[in-house]
Amino acid sequence: MKRALITGITGQDGSYLAELLLAKGYEVHGLLRASSTHNTANIDHLLSRLRLHPGDLCDSSATRELIRAVEPDEVYNLAAQSHVRLSFDIPEHTMDINAGGTVRLLDAIAKAGREIRFYQASSSELFGNAASWPQNERTPLNPGNPYACTKAFSYWMVVNYRQAYGLYACNGIAYNHESPRRGEAFVTRKITRTLARIVAGKQEFLHLGNLDTSRDWGFARDTVEAMWLMLQAPEPGDYVIATGERHSIREFLAEAFGLVGLDWNEHVKVDRKFFRPTEINNLVGDATKARTRLGWKPRVSFRELVRLMVEEDLRLEGLDPARYLPASTKEAA
Repeated sequence: MKRALITGITGQDGSYLAELLLAKGYEVHGLLRASSTHNTANIDHLLSRLRLHPGDLCDSSATRELIRAVEPDEVYNLAAQSHVRLSFDIPEHTMDINAGGTVRLLDAIAKAGREIRFYQASSSELFGNAASWPQNERTPLNPGNPYACTKAFSYWMVVNYRQAYGLYACNGIAYNHESPRRGEAFVTRKITRTLARIVAGKQEFLHLGNLDTSRDWGFARDTVEAMWLMLQAPEPGDYVIATGERHSIREFLAEAFGLVGLDWNEHVKVDRKFFRPTEINNLVGDATKARTRLGWKPRVSFRELVRLMVEEDLRLEGLDPARYLPASTKEAA
């Protein structure tokens, strides 16, 4: 039985990855950030099947002890301060978790004395306002915010440890991937969560920043499948994980509100406080390498993704999605 360690296991990606690995017969361990309280909502249905360890990636000795105690075959580093706007406010903390945590894990794995395959959750934010699109693994890095800078550091440290120490270490350059488990601080979930409250009569307006921002939005469950496939390949490498489609926040609003028969223009107010100091608008990925070498492809379309999120948030408000949404032509896995 393979043994995997997931940092950030309580997050969106961590919970979907834990489900995937358990279904494949893994023994799954997860790192819980040392705290007096833990938000385990995303993995509550899995708790009896997981082995959780309190710890802190800011602590080198604790990280080394975690690797020694678990003896994993695979490590998936998904833990991060992942909110781009917040990274401008707390750049030092973002650096310590995102960049420092990666180095501490890589160093512990390099000194473990046995092969441990390592996945690093990288980000399309690495490319910033790239001069060309779609971006692929050969596109020059051009990070445009503190979060992206920490991910760029981690990206190159993975490459360095792979070259210097022969580690089986991979970067997954994931474009935006969403789900009903996405945190409400992220714009897609903020939209669907607020929409459900509007339908329930609990809220009237949704406050957002730049509506012209565009992203390559995929489904988180599809993305974590690519993570696993990377660590099963004969050789380590770096891969873009993307749908190849770009959609604006306006399009997301139109799709989500349209599902329940509302005009988003009547409920959305633009608020300058939600604008970022720098904005990235050209992110769309070319996942040809992942398709050809890993056999990976996204299964859930943009429209299906939006519907999944709206349905779940209606349920969270105690509403029956069937009453508000048109019949679905396809059921997403």
